[in-house]
Amino acid sequence: MAKFPEIYEGQAKIFKAIGHPARLMMAEALLEGPKTVTELAALVQLEMPTVSRHLAVLKEAQIVKSEKKSNSIIYSAEMSCLKSFLQCSKDFISMSRITKKL
Repeated sequence: MAKFPEIYEGQAKIFKAIGHPARLMMAEALLEGPKTVTELAALVQLEMPTVSRHLAVLKEAQIVKSEKKSNSIIYSAEMSCLKSFLQCSKDFISMSRITKKL
């Protein structure tokens, strides 16, 4: 099996973590400001245990971080540069749709 440089292994971990639509939505929402699991569950319309598992994946990849405040855990973005990547990919998808219609 090939041994890839550490940087590529790290990038692959990040891409895998954001490789689910619900995790993408949550990561993008957290770029706009901190949120609770309850708020994120309402956003993605999934049960709280499922959202918690998705958040664990994002946290493991250091895309988000958490902080306990009284009885709640508040999640926020840790990887702020993700915002420009998400916007770039949205722009690319939009342009691809436009050029396919021509």
